[in-house]
Amino acid sequence: MASIVERPKKSGETTYQVKWRQDGAWQTENFGGDQGADQAEQFKGLVEAHDNKWPFGWIRGKGFVEPEVHPDDAPFLAWAHRYVDRLTGVEARTKRDYRRDIDNHFASLLHAGPDGVERWYGGLVHTLRDGSFNPATVCTTTEDDVQDWVRVQEEGVRDPGHPDRWLVRKASPKSIANRHGLLFCIFQAAVDAPQPLRMTNPCAKTKLPRTDDQTEEEMVFLEHDEYARISAELRAFDPKAADLCDFLVGTGLRWGEITALQVRDVSTRRKTISIQRAWRRQEDNTFAVGPPKTKKARRLIALSEGQMELLRHHMLGRRPEDWIFRGRDGAAWRHSNFYNRKWKRALDEAIKKGLTKRPRMHDLRHTHVAWLIGANIPLPAIQARLGHESITTTVDRYGHLVRFLDVEIASAVEAAMSLPAPRKLRQVS
Repeated sequence: MASIVERPKKSGETTYQVKWRQDGAWQTENFGGDQGADQAEQFKGLVEAHDNKWPFGWIRGKGFVEPEVHPDDAPFLAWAHRYVDRLTGVEARTKRDYRRDIDNHFASLLHAGPDGVERWYGGLVHTLRDGSFNPATVCTTTEDDVQDWVRVQEEGVRDPGHPDRWLVRKASPKSIANRHGLLFCIFQAAVDAPQPLRMTNPCAKTKLPRTDDQTEEEMVFLEHDEYARISAELRAFDPKAADLCDFLVGTGLRWGEITALQVRDVSTRRKTISIQRAWRRQEDNTFAVGPPKTKKARRLIALSEGQMELLRHHMLGRRPEDWIFRGRDGAAWRHSNFYNRKWKRALDEAIKKGLTKRPRMHDLRHTHVAWLIGANIPLPAIQARLGHESITTTVDRYGHLVRFLDVEIASAVEAAMSLPAPRKLRQVS
């Protein structure tokens, strides 16, 4: 076992010395400065993880130097697939998506240019000192290699021989962030291994494109009259489809949640619905009912009397396990079918008649939030209603809408400041 000894200096600073026995002889390493205590604790853990030996690649007094060759180094792609294979508590479809990202976005493409010379394009590669590339390994990948990968993802790569073709297509900031998150976890597994392959994660300091700069998946918020136009078009040819969308925009449910609602999930006495399940896409692209998206997605949602009346109409004569919102054959609606047969048709008609926005069905959830914020409902209450795991998600996604309340906020501050001071705080003349 290693230990840490504090050694005060005359200057007032403290040095933290890590001590341990290796092959019968005492070994020491010193750490100072503001981060000295934390660095000593981390190094102590590394020594113990290496069976009370110097960590591989550590230079005494200088720190860890990432080795070019490690006895247990592995090709990055092999390690990445091994990481996914060993994951537990993860759905099969999620693992399939991870493997797809590894093969499509981390693997490099060997492509012959106009000169006939084959070169590596895209993917995660290790840049050598002479500027050439090698396929990445767990230990040789550097922070610069990861940053180069991000740049290629952001800019894309055109075929040198056919500039109109893409060897690597541009990715959105959100897609890059998601893929980088997987990359981080893969390398962190190498850092956290019982016998660590690396001391640091090369993804820890990566600068990613700002996700708030992208516009391709911009949220659409509808005013009440704008949604009413779409609802009216829906109701003109399918009142039940209009009811489903009215309930979506009135509750903020996800599509997979509303279509998994069963009669037994409704409490007519409490005027609530219980979200207990959601449709989930499976590894073979079929759908099955499973748990909601997150733990906090299991929730109770309070309903208005109008919403309860809508549900009573749809529940009449049905069994507890029957779907509330369903197609003609009694089966649950599929998103693609509903979108193409109902939503798109109504939206196109509304646009012909003057609607200037083209919302997706998921924008009804965003619209619900905008209406709640406009009614001065606090964000923590909105978080609970939406089933977000963290308030951070709610703030990051919808916090900018609070600016619409600037007038109300300013009025509240002015009213508070104009109140007379408490008696005990008044000056005595």
